[in-house]
Amino acid sequence: MATLALSSNASAGFSWFAIARIGLVQASIGALVMMATTVLNRLMVVEYGLVAAIPAGLVAWHYAVQLGRPLWGHGSDQGKSRTPWIIGGMVVLAGGALLATQATLMMVEASTAAFALAILGYTIIGVGVGAAGTSALALLASSVAPERRAPAAALTWIMMIAGIVASAITVGAAIKPFSPERLIEVAVTLAAVAIAITVIATWRLDSGHHSFEETYKSGEAPDFRVAIREIFAERAARRFTIFIFVSMMAYNMQDLILEPFAGQIFGMAPGDSTQLGGMLNAGGLVGMIVAGIGGSAFQARLPSDLRFWIVSGCVGSAIGLAGLAAGAMIGPGWPLTANVLFLGFCNGVFAVAAIGAMMGLAGAGEKTREGVRMGVWGASQAIAFGFAGFLGAAGRDIALLILGDVGRAYQIVFAFEGLLFVAAALLALLISAPARRSPTTQPIQPDPEAEVFA
Repeated sequence: MATLALSSNASAGFSWFAIARIGLVQASIGALVMMATTVLNRLMVVEYGLVAAIPAGLVAWHYAVQLGRPLWGHGSDQGKSRTPWIIGGMVVLAGGALLATQATLMMVEASTAAFALAILGYTIIGVGVGAAGTSALALLASSVAPERRAPAAALTWIMMIAGIVASAITVGAAIKPFSPERLIEVAVTLAAVAIAITVIATWRLDSGHHSFEETYKSGEAPDFRVAIREIFAERAARRFTIFIFVSMMAYNMQDLILEPFAGQIFGMAPGDSTQLGGMLNAGGLVGMIVAGIGGSAFQARLPSDLRFWIVSGCVGSAIGLAGLAAGAMIGPGWPLTANVLFLGFCNGVFAVAAIGAMMGLAGAGEKTREGVRMGVWGASQAIAFGFAGFLGAAGRDIALLILGDVGRAYQIVFAFEGLLFVAAALLALLISAPARRSPTTQPIQPDPEAEVFA
């Protein structure tokens, strides 16, 4: 058997073009998820008059289904290629999106069949997102040279957001004037385009074998139970799982209340509050670009580089949320747009650095492969996203019921979210990595000073 060449040189891993191809897959996933979480959400509430809890519950359910990410990631570890899992996951996701679209149109009669079909559709969406997304990120983590991981994370996240934005604009224009027939046509077209882009983007993408000294493993991948035991036996992996959950809770908690906050406290019209949400995303894109360009800071010259960016992003986000908490009591005199832009910027810096660290730690297992490890952290992120949105909205309602003051209700939620970011920053400071392994020798004893963010 030929021996794999080991390298830590960037030229031995994925090129920037190959990384961008993974970004196209992420953009396609984002486009289909946007259809289910944004367009269908609005149709259920506005056109069909359903209570907002129904689409919110379906979206939360698709996140809950993604608890299966470790299993799907482990499945992609077992084969010679991750491409079938990526393409297969995308086909499943597209099928789920079409089922969810049909179920939404059936809700005009609020029948049991419509709700059952919607639950099935969102279940399939969760499976597709988990299988395709986890396998794509595992391929990225295993094939990108260590010094390129954070910039690669920045590029793929930016492309994913660009895919969401582009599809939202395109779909929004294409379904005017609205009719059920037009919605079906647009949904089918979007699904077909997403699958085609994924097939083209992954063509012979993982045919090469990229192995780096710090992530090389010989032998077969362990079975699922052994892999999970190994991951949670590692202190660094355990703490990182908690870090991902806490930080992603903080990252997503304002998602469902920012626009209502702008309307109720600052008197913004629907169009203005929607633009405010766009400012949050714009700030996030700038933060991702800055963190990615700061890729010179991610070349492992200093062991704390990634941790510096993560902690800075978390602390900056906490400051931004403290500003929103203050604005909740001050009202229209507060510089809300600048505040939201700053919060988005810090969110973007944190997110890219965290994904870069995740990619680095994905290959740090003694025997476990990248797929199952990325799956564990992807599941943690998905549950955090689903729970955070619900907690933010429910927390605001409960605080309003108790205090009778809408400003103080928002203030409490934003303050709690800021505290979560502070907790995430402290967790980031506590995480240390297992020692680097030699591919030809037995594992050495872990170095307690080694850092996961190196």
